[in-house]
Amino acid sequence: MSAETSSSTIKTAVITFFPMFIATLSLVTSIYNGFLNARFVDIIQGNVGRTEYMRTCKEIIDAYFEVKFRAGLVGTEGDPMTVGTRNEARHAVHKLGALGTYLANLRDEAIRVRYTELTREAARVVETPLPAAPPAIDARFSAADGIFAALNDDCVKAAKNLPLP
Repeated sequence: MSAETSSSTIKTAVITFFPMFIATLSLVTSIYNGFLNARFVDIIQGNVGRTEYMRTCKEIIDAYFEVKFRAGLVGTEGDPMTVGTRNEARHAVHKLGALGTYLANLRDEAIRVRYTELTREAARVVETPLPAAPPAIDARFSAADGIFAALNDDCVKAAKNLPLP
Protein backbone atom coordinates (compact mmCIF):
# COMPACT_ATOMS: atom_id res chain seq x y z
CA MET A 1 0.00 0.00 0.00
CA SER A 2 1.34 3.36 -0.89
CA ALA A 3 1.50 6.34 1.41
CA GLU A 4 -0.95 8.20 -0.79
CA THR A 5 -3.54 5.39 -0.59
CA SER A 6 -3.07 5.10 3.18
CA SER A 7 -3.52 8.86 3.60
CA SER A 8 -6.60 8.79 1.40
CA THR A 9 -8.09 5.93 3.47
CA ILE A 10 -7.47 7.85 6.72
CA LYS A 11 -9.05 11.00 5.25
CA THR A 12 -12.08 9.00 4.10
CA ALA A 13 -12.44 7.38 7.52
CA VAL A 14 -12.13 10.74 9.29
CA ILE A 15 -14.59 12.38 6.90
CA THR A 16 -17.04 9.48 7.39
CA PHE A 17 -16.75 8.85 11.12
CA PHE A 18 -16.09 12.34 12.54
CA PRO A 19 -19.58 13.66 11.65
CA MET A 20 -21.08 10.48 13.12
CA PHE A 21 -19.09 11.06 16.32
CA ILE A 22 -20.33 14.67 16.46
CA ALA A 23 -23.94 13.53 15.82
CA THR A 24 -23.67 10.89 18.57
CA LEU A 25 -22.19 13.41 20.97
CA SER A 26 -25.01 15.85 20.08
CA LEU A 27 -27.61 13.13 20.70
CA VAL A 28 -26.13 12.24 24.09
CA THR A 29 -26.00 15.94 25.03
CA SER A 30 -29.63 16.38 23.96
CA ILE A 31 -30.76 13.39 26.05
CA TYR A 32 -28.86 14.67 29.07
CA ASN A 33 -30.35 18.16 28.59
CA GLY A 34 -33.86 16.62 28.50
CA PHE A 35 -33.11 14.77 31.72
CA LEU A 36 -31.87 17.96 33.40
CA ASN A 37 -34.94 19.90 32.20
CA ALA A 38 -37.26 17.22 33.61
CA ARG A 39 -35.44 17.37 36.96
CA PHE A 40 -35.65 21.16 36.96
CA VAL A 41 -39.41 21.05 36.33
CA ASP A 42 -39.83 18.55 39.20
CA ILE A 43 -37.82 20.78 41.53
CA ILE A 44 -39.84 23.87 40.58
CA GLN A 45 -43.17 22.06 40.99
CA GLY A 46 -42.11 20.73 44.39
CA ASN A 47 -41.04 24.18 45.52
CA VAL A 48 -44.27 25.77 44.29
CA GLY A 49 -46.26 23.15 46.19
CA ARG A 50 -44.25 23.66 49.36
CA THR A 51 -44.51 27.43 49.03
CA GLU A 52 -48.29 27.21 48.64
CA TYR A 53 -48.51 24.88 51.63
CA MET A 54 -46.38 27.21 53.79
CA ARG A 55 -48.46 30.21 52.71
CA THR A 56 -51.62 28.40 53.75
CA CYS A 57 -49.98 27.39 57.04
CA LYS A 58 -49.30 31.08 57.63
CA GLU A 59 -52.91 31.94 56.78
CA ILE A 60 -54.32 29.32 59.13
CA ILE A 61 -52.15 30.66 61.96
CA ASP A 62 -53.54 34.11 61.25
CA ALA A 63 -57.09 32.74 61.11
CA TYR A 64 -56.70 30.91 64.43
CA PHE A 65 -55.51 34.02 66.23
CA GLU A 66 -58.28 36.01 64.56
CA VAL A 67 -60.78 33.54 66.08
CA LYS A 68 -59.18 33.98 69.50
CA PHE A 69 -59.24 37.77 69.14
CA ARG A 70 -62.89 37.85 68.02
CA ALA A 71 -63.93 35.38 70.73
CA GLY A 72 -62.21 37.59 73.30
CA LEU A 73 -64.41 40.49 72.21
CA VAL A 74 -67.65 38.57 72.68
CA GLY A 75 -69.36 39.89 75.79
CA THR A 76 -71.85 38.39 78.17
CA GLU A 77 -75.36 37.52 77.02
CA GLY A 78 -77.00 40.76 78.17
CA ASP A 79 -74.53 42.92 76.22
CA PRO A 80 -76.14 44.42 73.06
CA MET A 81 -72.83 44.20 71.14
CA THR A 82 -72.63 40.43 71.68
CA VAL A 83 -74.72 39.43 68.65
CA GLY A 84 -72.60 41.29 66.08
CA THR A 85 -69.34 40.40 67.76
CA ARG A 86 -70.34 36.74 68.00
CA ASN A 87 -71.20 36.78 64.28
CA GLU A 88 -67.74 38.16 63.49
CA ALA A 89 -66.22 35.41 65.63
CA ARG A 90 -68.32 32.82 63.79
CA HIS A 91 -67.07 34.18 60.48
CA ALA A 92 -63.49 33.83 61.73
CA VAL A 93 -64.21 30.21 62.74
CA HIS A 94 -65.57 29.50 59.25
CA LYS A 95 -62.43 30.93 57.69
CA LEU A 96 -60.34 28.73 60.00
CA GLY A 97 -62.39 25.72 58.93
CA ALA A 98 -62.02 26.53 55.24
CA LEU A 99 -58.25 26.86 55.48
CA GLY A 100 -58.05 23.69 57.56
CA THR A 101 -60.06 21.83 54.93
CA TYR A 102 -57.74 23.11 52.20
CA LEU A 103 -54.65 21.92 54.08
CA ALA A 104 -56.31 18.62 54.96
CA ASN A 105 -57.09 17.98 51.29
CA LEU A 106 -53.36 17.86 50.65
CA ARG A 107 -52.82 15.32 53.43
CA ASP A 108 -54.36 12.17 54.88
CA GLU A 109 -57.58 11.46 56.76
CA ALA A 110 -55.98 11.75 60.22
CA ILE A 111 -55.02 15.37 59.57
CA ARG A 112 -58.51 16.09 58.23
CA VAL A 113 -59.99 14.77 61.50
CA ARG A 114 -57.64 16.94 63.56
CA TYR A 115 -58.49 20.11 61.60
CA THR A 116 -62.18 19.26 62.03
CA GLU A 117 -61.62 18.88 65.80
CA LEU A 118 -59.88 22.26 65.89
CA THR A 119 -62.71 23.98 64.02
CA ARG A 120 -65.37 22.36 66.21
CA GLU A 121 -63.53 23.30 69.40
CA ALA A 122 -63.13 26.91 68.23
CA ALA A 123 -66.83 27.02 67.30
CA ARG A 124 -67.76 25.60 70.71
CA VAL A 125 -65.81 28.33 72.46
CA VAL A 126 -67.44 31.03 70.33
CA GLU A 127 -70.96 29.62 70.80
CA THR A 128 -70.73 29.00 74.56
CA PRO A 129 -72.60 31.72 76.46
CA LEU A 130 -70.36 33.56 78.87
CA PRO A 131 -71.17 33.95 82.55
CA ALA A 132 -71.15 37.36 84.20
CA ALA A 133 -67.46 36.91 85.04
CA PRO A 134 -66.10 35.06 81.98
CA PRO A 135 -62.85 33.11 82.28
CA ALA A 136 -59.77 34.42 80.53
CA ILE A 137 -59.56 33.79 76.80
CA ASP A 138 -56.54 31.48 77.22
CA ALA A 139 -58.50 29.29 79.65
CA ARG A 140 -61.42 29.10 77.21
CA PHE A 141 -59.12 28.10 74.34
CA SER A 142 -56.87 25.67 76.24
CA ALA A 143 -58.17 22.55 74.42
CA ALA A 144 -58.08 24.30 71.04
CA ASP A 145 -54.57 25.61 71.74
CA GLY A 146 -53.30 22.06 72.25
CA ILE A 147 -54.82 20.87 68.97
CA PHE A 148 -53.56 23.96 67.16
CA ALA A 149 -50.00 23.56 68.47
CA ALA A 150 -49.82 19.96 67.24
CA LEU A 151 -51.26 20.90 63.85
CA ASN A 152 -48.89 23.84 63.53
CA ASP A 153 -45.88 21.58 64.21
CA ASP A 154 -47.21 19.11 61.65
CA CYS A 155 -47.79 21.90 59.15
CA VAL A 156 -44.17 22.99 59.30
CA LYS A 157 -42.83 19.43 59.06
CA ALA A 158 -45.11 18.66 56.13
CA ALA A 159 -44.20 21.81 54.26
CA LYS A 160 -40.51 20.98 54.57
CA ASN A 161 -40.79 17.33 53.59
CA LEU A 162 -44.00 16.85 51.69
CA PRO A 163 -43.71 15.93 48.01
CA LEU A 164 -46.91 17.53 46.79
CA PRO A 165 -48.65 16.58 43.50
